[in-house]
Amino acid sequence: MHAADQDEKRRSASASGKATAKKPSFFKMRAQMLDQGRTNTPLARTENMWATLKVYASGGENGLHTHPNEDHTFVVLQGSARYYDADGGHTDVGKHEGIMLPAGAYYWFEATSKEPLVLVRIGCRVGPRDASGRLNIRGEPMPGDSKENKRVPVVVRDGEFFE
Repeated sequence: MHAADQDEKRRSASASGKATAKKPSFFKMRAQMLDQGRTNTPLARTENMWATLKVYASGGENGLHTHPNEDHTFVVLQGSARYYDADGGHTDVGKHEGIMLPAGAYYWFEATSKEPLVLVRIGCRVGPRDASGRLNIRGEPMPGDSKENKRVPVVVRDGEFFE
């Protein structure tokens, strides 16, 4: 067998191995509606990318923060939100609109609609570091479920779902 034929055979075997090793994942966007608080429903994940369905009760919000190792986007599926930057500037975002946030961009948002805010959030790792980190404006860690991030107890709407 010629070296070129052996190389082609190895490439084919390697390519077929890669094709069978990685599988797509499928998901359905369904989440409980809320009267208070916020929830996160994981949808799908790879090593470098993830998608989450988020629900915020009317008036729900989070605290000013950044994700230093993650680019991410929010797309509004229901309701509306007001996104703020570190300087206090803001932009209103409605149904089928979104925001793209590069790693290191400071922001916070609040649900501005009377109905619950439903968002899909898609994030992607930037560089080799852990992308789950969140920092406050002082550069200190800020857990998502912290008081500083305006976490409040969740109150669900019985029998009401986004789907």
